[in-house]
Amino acid sequence: MSKPRFEGQVVVVTGAGRGIGHACAERFASEGANLVIGDLDQGQVDAAVDELIADYGVKVIGVAGDLSQQSVAEATIKAATENFGRLDVLVNNAGGGILRPFLDHTPETLKATINRNLWTCIWCCWYSLPTMRAQGYGRIVNLGADSVRNGLFDHAAYNAAKGGMHGMTTGLAREYAREGITVNTVAPCVVQTPQLDEVAKRDPELVRKVIEVVPMGRPGTMEEVASMVAYLGSREAAFVTGQVISVNGGTTML
Repeated sequence: MSKPRFEGQVVVVTGAGRGIGHACAERFASEGANLVIGDLDQGQVDAAVDELIADYGVKVIGVAGDLSQQSVAEATIKAATENFGRLDVLVNNAGGGILRPFLDHTPETLKATINRNLWTCIWCCWYSLPTMRAQGYGRIVNLGADSVRNGLFDHAAYNAAKGGMHGMTTGLAREYAREGITVNTVAPCVVQTPQLDEVAKRDPELVRKVIEVVPMGRPGTMEEVASMVAYLGSREAAFVTGQVISVNGGTTML
């Protein structure tokens, strides 16, 4: 019987208190990984840690705070290296869009959108890569957005941040391609998450329009996204790097 795919590995998942990040944490835990999870809300982090330990019997450390702040990102990555002695996979999922027409943004919402979706990724990569280089192994999987490719309405500021993430993916992939480190982005379209439910309560018409764009006529599931993240985080994906892979029901093709 083969051992679990991520047994003995350490995975950091940001934004793992709920939604896609939580589904990713569950997927890695179900395949034997020990985890460090980060999120803004201490209560959500604590609940997720308890649930993952109870359900999967792995070791899990939680760090609460704003990952767009350099010190929080540093503490999150150090939680992996100082407690487990290594870091195999980084999943940059922390983010969240403030979706509105571009001129309806304020300076504060524009900055928040960039900070949440791009600086979180930049800082976590910056602190993770020295350990991965020393190991001669690492997987970085960023959660981008299919809207960068299809120019979805009300997404201009969000796409500026996620597009920056997509660009950093290709740059880092080339820079570290010969050091055993791969860097890829998973770009979902609309996904059925608690966050989507909240948007639907505020603006059901926006959610209806976004779902109409999907040829399959439905949102993706969190588990469908997590399965691609897990593949790219695995040793099996050793020859895949610098890619933006859409999980999108056909919203963009090619």
